[in-house]
Amino acid sequence: HEGAIKFKMQREPVTIHDLVVGDVVRKLTDREEIDPDFVIQRSDGQPVFHLVNVIDDLEMNITHVIRGEDHLSNTAKHIVLFQAFGVPPPHYAHIPLILNGDGSKMSKRDKGASLMSYLDDGFLPEAVVNYLCLLGWSPKDNLEKISLAEVVQRFDLPQILRHNARFDYEKLLWLQGEYARELKDDRFYELAVHTFARAGVDTNAFPLGYVKAALDTCKGKFKTFSELPGYAGFYFTDKIEYDAEAVKKDFVPENQPRLQKLRDAFTHAPAFNAESLEAALKETAKTLGVKAGALVHPCRLAVTGKTSGPSLYHLLQVLGKERVMARVEKALASFG
Repeated sequence: HEGAIKFKMQREPVTIHDLVVGDVVRKLTDREEIDPDFVIQRSDGQPVFHLVNVIDDLEMNITHVIRGEDHLSNTAKHIVLFQAFGVPPPHYAHIPLILNGDGSKMSKRDKGASLMSYLDDGFLPEAVVNYLCLLGWSPKDNLEKISLAEVVQRFDLPQILRHNARFDYEKLLWLQGEYARELKDDRFYELAVHTFARAGVDTNAFPLGYVKAALDTCKGKFKTFSELPGYAGFYFTDKIEYDAEAVKKDFVPENQPRLQKLRDAFTHAPAFNAESLEAALKETAKTLGVKAGALVHPCRLAVTGKTSGPSLYHLLQVLGKERVMARVEKALASFG
């Protein structure tokens, strides 16, 4: 290495006292036996990772280095560098790697590797932190939903598992759902409104009471906030686009007169609230000699454009009589 500076490496094995792995004796490899010294500064004057890493830790008075076990092979070099500076090395703890669900090594392009992806997908920070803490570690009682404060109290390096952790997206979604159900109203509204804004929907164009009532019908019905615009966007637009497959199934000729009867029943309902509308639909179904579902499905499709979503009777109440009637009339006109 012409012009480069090399560090004279000791020939004896280096013992790494690792807080997770235990004592690891690092001997020179066959190649290193021939040339054990390693470059610490390149010929262009640039220092290499090993030297920079050690100096950085020295300047910040680092006491513990916790990193992936794929760095264990570098640690012997770092220890001798600390010793060369006349300073005791920090304590090392090499933790298992995080793998993809299929067992392959996770890269920065894989699902779950980017922090921004959690924000884009509408995950709650506390759910993500909770899940990440369980990758390679778990409390003694196998508690899965655990706050950061509890993790700080319970965490101990010897508890870290030796095998590599696999990223389980379904478990992350489960935790997200658990945290989402417990959100206080104010934070739920704030996050929901922000999510709609990112999707190009201005909820400020609607009365605050209407927005809150609409969002109340969504609580506990979705996991990530990114699902919300698709789940409840019908509240904030009159441009309803019908699910194409549902149209083939629910907007069939025999359902047109049924939806007309339901429209009339809603028109004459004593009150436009969930309880009254449910009674009107069930009574109409009984009069027509059909199951309630024969009316529920075309009605939901007419007013939301979708086959699933919030409770039908409650979303009808929130939308209000004027919107519901206008959407039902539009749906009736679209029957083939």
